[in-house]
Amino acid sequence: MNIIIRVLITALALLVVEQIIPGIEVEGLYIAVIAAVLLGILNLVARPVLIVLTLPVTILTLGLFIFVINAAIFFFVASFVDGFTVSGFVPALLGSIIVSVISAIGNKLLT
Repeated sequence: MNIIIRVLITALALLVVEQIIPGIEVEGLYIAVIAAVLLGILNLVARPVLIVLTLPVTILTLGLFIFVINAAIFFFVASFVDGFTVSGFVPALLGSIIVSVISAIGNKLLT
């Protein structure tokens, strides 16, 4: 039950980001839920691998390269889900940051 609520929080965060950032479009709640599930899976599986592979760059940039990894995953999910579009890297970067913040706040309120 907890994981369903977390996915819904991320989906709502995606819908909020669509309203805030030009260049990000989500066609509805169903598409947002699918994108949230894929974001969760990729953040669980691919993100740790990417962080380990890019560890020298991450250390060199004092951890700021993790924002680039998050934006790449956000953009990657948008390329797979029809109805969820991101028009470039900057909207992906801003969108991933805002979705992360909203999801963290929502998950913190959940626990």
